[in-house]
Amino acid sequence: MSGITLQARHALGAPVAGEALVAKDGFSARYDLDRIRGVFSRPSHKLVGQSYAGRILVLDTAKGGVASAWMLYEMQSRQLAPLAIVFNTVNPILVQGAALGGITMLAGFDVDVTQAVAPGSRVEIDPRARTLRVL
Repeated sequence: MSGITLQARHALGAPVAGEALVAKDGFSARYDLDRIRGVFSRPSHKLVGQSYAGRILVLDTAKGGVASAWMLYEMQSRQLAPLAIVFNTVNPILVQGAALGGITMLAGFDVDVTQAVAPGSRVEIDPRARTLRVL
């Protein structure tokens, strides 16, 4: 669906644009990722084998706690972090982790963002306006 703009209730970070990696699945930096290779590694994850580095992740919900939060910072320090993370729902710990890691994040939409954004779409995120625009 190119040309649509979605409004989020929560946002942080810098404006970014990039390719969307989309799945109706959760996100745990601790259990879902191979942080050394920069790919989704949990066999049952819908994005298994795909690289998340430098891409905009569009997922259903954040999972995990403190470990996921500091892992975002660690991935960013090695330049193997997502460009941004977009969720239908997010927990406060992952918001803190995104802020610490300098990773742009949006969450809380009136539509299911995993259905509104097609995999591989080019998207633009403006945290100040709390918008995601499909280019």
